[in-house]
Amino acid sequence: MPATGRQRSLIIPREHGAWGILLIPLFTGACVGLLTGGDPRPLLPLTIAALALFWLRTPVESWIGSAPIRARTAAELRLVRAAVAALSLVSTSALTWLFSNWQNRDLIWIGCAAAAAFVLQGVLKQVWRPARTAAQMIGSAGLTSTAPAAWYVVTGRIDATAWALWAANLLFAINQIHFVQLRIHAAQVKTRTQKLSMGRGFLIGQLIEVALLVAGCIAHLFSWYAALAFAPILYRGFAWFAADAGPLAVHSLGKSELAYACVFGVLLVVGPAYYYRICPRKPPPSLKSISSPP
Repeated sequence: MPATGRQRSLIIPREHGAWGILLIPLFTGACVGLLTGGDPRPLLPLTIAALALFWLRTPVESWIGSAPIRARTAAELRLVRAAVAALSLVSTSALTWLFSNWQNRDLIWIGCAAAAAFVLQGVLKQVWRPARTAAQMIGSAGLTSTAPAAWYVVTGRIDATAWALWAANLLFAINQIHFVQLRIHAAQVKTRTQKLSMGRGFLIGQLIEVALLVAGCIAHLFSWYAALAFAPILYRGFAWFAADAGPLAVHSLGKSELAYACVFGVLLVVGPAYYYRICPRKPPPSLKSISSPP
């Protein structure tokens, strides 16, 4: 690996999909909160803190030797230490701004939950290396915590909507992680029968996801409008089993999954905006009966 490429890998997060898993929930939580008339000002320090803390993990792991690419030479150690110092300063400043005058203090609980997810992910990766997919899914619980965090700092409330936003973004992230891993492991399949054999777990997961969404909407824990945001990615998952087998284009897969994530984020905001709730207190009117916003 060229020196510049290696140095970049030591300090810049390598999981490109993780940026989307971090930012799309932040976008949805912020937008839904703003639709209710929330205050946008705390979003800036929250965004800076979230990005800096996420970025900080890579140079820290390179420094302590827990990353696949580790700092070895004195120059590399100086590089990762400088990155850790700079990112620590940025994140500390943003958090100080965010918690000034002891504001947003309930955000600490969301942060603790996210930290617990990352610790569990790290432990699982160390003690059971084959559980890569499971570890990524657990880590996504920490990344998607930006959804309830953004909702909270904008509205000042941790309520059912905060948890619904977190659950929705986590379900979406788990689906994406599972699908990408399936495509990688099934890169050499030749027939639809082989697809079904290798993708049985993913197919069951899709069905469980549909059942959870329907149950949540029937129980009025989630809006039917918000559930429509899952339609494109669920269709993508089922359609893969019916499509002809072909070679895996990794870059194309990454771009398409990024596009699905963006569409999901927009639909999760735009759909419930018609009814102004992600988590309705009462059953919303049916799609057919609405001709204008209530």
